[in-house]
Amino acid sequence: MKILFIGDVVGEPGRRAVKVLAPKLRAQWGIDLIIANGENSAGGSGITVSTANEIFTSGVDIITSGDHLWDQKEVMQLLAGEPRFVRPINYPPETSGHGVAYFEAKNLPKVAVVNVQGRTFMPDLDNPFRVMQSQIPKIREQARIIFVDMHAEATSEKIALGRMLDGQVSAVVGTHTHVQTADEQIFPGGTAYLSDAGFTGPQESVLGREITPVIERVLTNQPRRFTVASARIFLKGVLIEVENETGRATNIKRVSEALPVLEKKDAQSS
Repeated sequence: MKILFIGDVVGEPGRRAVKVLAPKLRAQWGIDLIIANGENSAGGSGITVSTANEIFTSGVDIITSGDHLWDQKEVMQLLAGEPRFVRPINYPPETSGHGVAYFEAKNLPKVAVVNVQGRTFMPDLDNPFRVMQSQIPKIREQARIIFVDMHAEATSEKIALGRMLDGQVSAVVGTHTHVQTADEQIFPGGTAYLSDAGFTGPQESVLGREITPVIERVLTNQPRRFTVASARIFLKGVLIEVENETGRATNIKRVSEALPVLEKKDAQSS
């Protein structure tokens, strides 16, 4: 089974990259499942019903989230009624929504997609290690293939979680920092790992935002509006191959695909 994970989709440019490139990559590489982190898809902060639908109609099967989960009030509709949308699993049990979604398709094994959030420099949720330690055995009863989006600031948290879950899940991929790392590997137990998938959107930016306001903010310590940038748009992520029978990863490859300039111009003129 081939799984494409798309790193944090930022604003309209990120959604456009997914719309153009995700179907192309699915056909080109024979991808069976596409997952995307969509927590920054609405204007660069949060997610709405319309941005989620746009991502789904672009070919994405499941959307994960993170610490910007609550930035848009419409997220409550997604949490309440969209089974393909996943929030971090380590929120308290009474929180709306769910931390795992299951993908099922004809002639393919069932796949569990789990979202979990770190705690270093992040909101203080339940301990992600203890939550995953208790939940993964239950999830394994439902699916042999388990993909984990570890949304965290600290690389050490991501690596530690990946090592703890080695042999229990198919992949642990980090999100949140928006900087694609070069440490892709398969751990001894068969778990594919990457510290951060990067972000999908304008790379001529500061993590997807216009450069000048960010520099002004750090120079003056005064508020600035951080608008989404627009230049040099890429789809960033990772492609993972997994054995259907065992759930063990057999290959991992970073993805960095440019949105063709022609596509960008056409989109702006339409």
